[in-house]
Amino acid sequence: MAAGSMREIRTRIRSISGTRQLTKAMELVASSKLRGALDRVQASRPYFELMHSTVTDIAYGALAVSSPYLQKREAGRLCCVLIAGDRGLAGGYNANLFREAERCIDERPAVVLPVGKKAAEYARRRGWESLTDALAAAQEASVGDCHAASRLLAQGFLRGDYDELYLAYTNFVSMLSQNATSLKLLPLRGRTDAGEERPDSPILYEPGAQAVFDAIVPDYLFGVLYGALCESRASELAARRTAMDTASKNADEMIESLSLHYNRARQGAITQEITEIAAGAGAQEG
Repeated sequence: MAAGSMREIRTRIRSISGTRQLTKAMELVASSKLRGALDRVQASRPYFELMHSTVTDIAYGALAVSSPYLQKREAGRLCCVLIAGDRGLAGGYNANLFREAERCIDERPAVVLPVGKKAAEYARRRGWESLTDALAAAQEASVGDCHAASRLLAQGFLRGDYDELYLAYTNFVSMLSQNATSLKLLPLRGRTDAGEERPDSPILYEPGAQAVFDAIVPDYLFGVLYGALCESRASELAARRTAMDTASKNADEMIESLSLHYNRARQGAITQEITEIAAGAGAQEG
C-alpha cells in the first residue's frame, strides 16, 4: 500500500479517536445528570397522582358538571404543549416526539407552547403559532415557569382561544425505553363522558365542589406540566447516554478495523522494502 494511503488511515484514526473522546465525555455527563433527573421524576409523581385523584373525584360529582373545564366544544382550534430537548445527539428522542405531535395535531388549526429549543425550532419550521417563548430552554425551566404556563393555558381555554388542550412529551419507562406520548388535558372527563357510574364522593368541599374544582384545575395543569417536564428531561438524558454509548462503541470498532488495515499495510511495506533490498544485494553479487 502506498505511503499516502497509510497517512490517510492514520489521519482517520486520529479523527475518530477525537470524536470518541467527545462522545464518551457526553455519555459521562448525561450519566451524571441522569441520577438527579430521576430523583425529580420520583418526587413529582406523588403530587400529580394526588391532584389527579382529587380532580377526578370532583369531576365525577354532580355539582361539578357545569364547570367550563368539563364542557365539550366543537372540535376547532387546539393548543399543544410540546416538550422537546434543547440539543440533539440523543438518538430518536426529538424525532419521535415530533411525530407524536404531528399525529396529535393532525393538520388542525393549532397553537403550541414549545418547551425546549428544539421544540421552538420545529414549531417555527411548521409555521405553528407559539403561545409563549418563556419556556424555550427546557433545561432552564423552573417551577415558577411551569406555574405561570399553567395559568396561561387555563386562562386561554376559558377565553375560548382554543377548544382543546393537549400535552406531547416523552414518558420515562426505563434506561433503555422512553415513549413519546400525548395526553388530552382539557376539557376534562366528567361523569357524562365516563360511560360508567361512580358513587358520589363523601367529601364536602367548601365553598363548594364547583368553586374548588375551578380553582384547582390550574394547579392540576401545573402538576401535569411539571411532571411531564421531569419525565422528558430524564428521557432525554437516558436517550443521549444510550446514543453516546453506542457511538463510542462504534468508534472503537472503526478504530480497531482501521488499525488492523494500517498494520497490514505497514507490514506489507516493510516486506516489500526487505524484498527490494535483498533483490538489489543479489544483483550486485551477480
